[in-house]
Amino acid sequence: MERRQVLIGAAGLALVGSGAAWAVTHLPGKSLHPWNLLEQDIEDVRLDALRHAILAPNPHNRQPWLITLDGSDSVSLTCNLEKRLPETDPFDRQTLIGFGGFIELARIAATKRAHTMTATFFPQGQPGDRLDERPVARLYFAPAPAMTRDPLYASILLRRSTKRPFDDSRIPADAALAPLRSEGSVVQNTTLIDQIRPIIMGAIDLEMTIERTHVESINLMRIGKEEVEANPDGIALTGGKIEFAKAMGMLNRTSMRDPESTASQTARKQMQKVHASLPSLFWITTPGNTRADQLEAGRRYVRANLIATAQGLSMHPVSQSLQEYPEMADRLAEVHRLLGARGEERVQMLARLGYGPDVDPAPRWPLEKHLT
Repeated sequence: MERRQVLIGAAGLALVGSGAAWAVTHLPGKSLHPWNLLEQDIEDVRLDALRHAILAPNPHNRQPWLITLDGSDSVSLTCNLEKRLPETDPFDRQTLIGFGGFIELARIAATKRAHTMTATFFPQGQPGDRLDERPVARLYFAPAPAMTRDPLYASILLRRSTKRPFDDSRIPADAALAPLRSEGSVVQNTTLIDQIRPIIMGAIDLEMTIERTHVESINLMRIGKEEVEANPDGIALTGGKIEFAKAMGMLNRTSMRDPESTASQTARKQMQKVHASLPSLFWITTPGNTRADQLEAGRRYVRANLIATAQGLSMHPVSQSLQEYPEMADRLAEVHRLLGARGEERVQMLARLGYGPDVDPAPRWPLEKHLT
């Protein structure tokens, strides 16, 4: 049994931290259907924009978006409170960053239909330490006949979060990285990367060894095609080896909860390998840490991800060291020091950047699942 666990672990089994998974490719087709936007146009511009927006990156792929169509030209966007991550995202900061990505993709997609999309944040008031049932944003759509399509639109269906090692022998040229500087900061092959790499690696390892943060991820595992098809959010583990291990009783949530098991130890080593692969580093700093700052960080991040895609680069968030639970505090402070954040400034996102392998998109619920 131990030998087989090692072999399966080496083949692609992994546990995750803060949305990062070693996801085996060849996901079930039904759960990927929302990525197929080659159907006839939808008459309602809002629905057309929203079917793009649900493809936004978001923590642990929880897809917490609840959508209400208001009248004929607006949308109210609220959070499904059951899909928050209380252990790894205790103040819902990362969840709001995911909402920012959703809002920005809706805006970009609206330009395809010659419409503007503007957003009012928290129209019924700001949340406290946690999100509540009040709207996160209200989105307004208006025709703009002279508008041209945003060039980032072409990258929406190609965008990925590449959770695999990059080609460390290929350091992105400055010309490829330069467009990303409109959205954040980027460095490649520098002393700074050597300083921050062990912090990134230590943060993912810490999250995988603290019981409550580790179990939060385990509970969101979708193991095998049947589970992914039934519940296409959370962390998908699919592919032939996963199906075999599950059928043989070697892969289940009980064994995965044990951080000392051979499979868990192997997975931690694999995650270390992924997070150590750091040809370039991208990060986003905001002037403060208001709820509006967090939403804006999400908008900037998804634009950066689309820009990287257009440049032929892969991107993967490695923001575990930015989380706010107590055990992560020292790493959070050190990252801010190394990245030069001063005063009230907050580093909101941290990502690996380089040349990675082709990967499948993450599973998604269909748009109608989000409509209230």
